[in-house]
Amino acid sequence: MLLQALLPPRALVRGLLKVVGLFLVSAGLVSASPAAAAADSDHVFVVLREHGSGSASRAQPYLDQLLGAVAKSSGWSNASGQYFAERAPALEFIQNKTPAFGILSLDAYLALRAQHKLSVVGEVLAPKAGGLQYHLVSIKAADLAGCRGQRVATTFVSDPTFVERVVARGAFKWADFKIVAAQRPLQPLKQVSRGEAECALIDDAQFDAAKHIEEGAQLKSVWQSAKLPGMAVVAFPKADAQSVKQLKASLSNVCAKANGACASVGIEQLRPSTEASYRAVIDAYAK
Repeated sequence: MLLQALLPPRALVRGLLKVVGLFLVSAGLVSASPAAAAADSDHVFVVLREHGSGSASRAQPYLDQLLGAVAKSSGWSNASGQYFAERAPALEFIQNKTPAFGILSLDAYLALRAQHKLSVVGEVLAPKAGGLQYHLVSIKAADLAGCRGQRVATTFVSDPTFVERVVARGAFKWADFKIVAAQRPLQPLKQVSRGEAECALIDDAQFDAAKHIEEGAQLKSVWQSAKLPGMAVVAFPKADAQSVKQLKASLSNVCAKANGACASVGIEQLRPSTEASYRAVIDAYAK
C-alpha cells in the first residue's frame, strides 16, 4: 500500500532500484545501506506501515529517494531511515537507533504515541495506500447483523484495540465474530468469494482492489467506519526544536522537489499537521 500500492512490475522494479540506488548514493543523498545511514545521520526516520503488500526491502529504495527530497526541502545535509512492515523490528530499530522522526500508519501511531512521547508534525495524504476507512463486506449478509456470529476474514488481527475502539467505535467487538486470520491483502476477499468466510473486514484500498479479483463485483459493503486521518509524520523526543520546525515548514514542498518520488509510492501530498487533527482517534483509542 503506501510505498507499495503503486509499485511497478517486479522485473521493472529490480532494474529501477539499481538505478535509483546508485544515483542516490553517488549524489550523497543516502548512504549505501539503511543501517549505515541511520548511524551517520542526525535526521533518522523510522517508517512503519503495517498490513501493506510487498516487502520492506522492496520499499526501502523508494523511501531513500523520498527522504533525500525531505532533506533538501528542510535544508538538512542528509536524512536517512528504514522502512518496516511489522511492528516488532520497528520497535527494535527505535530502541537501538533512537530516531528523531517517524512516518507511522495510524494504528502504529496510536499504539506507540504515549510510550514514545510522539508529537505530530504532519500527515501523509495517500488515498490509495488504505487505512482511511474500513468496510465489512459480504456476498450473502445484508448488514452488520448478518456478519455477527459468522466467520469474518481479515488481515487486521494484530491490534484488536485499534479495531474495536477506533475502527468500530463500539459498533462491534472481535468476540462478535469467528475471526479468520488472513496474511495477504487480497486473501480476505478471496476467502469470502470462495465461501471460506461469510464476511471480511477490509480497508478502503482492499475494497478498491475487489474489482480486480474473480467474483469481486459480488462483494458489497454492509458496514463502513468513519473516515480516519492518514499516516502520521511524528517527532520523537530526540528531535531538536529547530529540526522539527524545518521539517514542518518544508512538508508541503517535499513532493514538488522529489522528482516523482511521491507519485511513485502513492503519496498525493505531505502537509503539516498537529495533534488536533488526530484528537478524535487518540481519545477513542484511550477509552
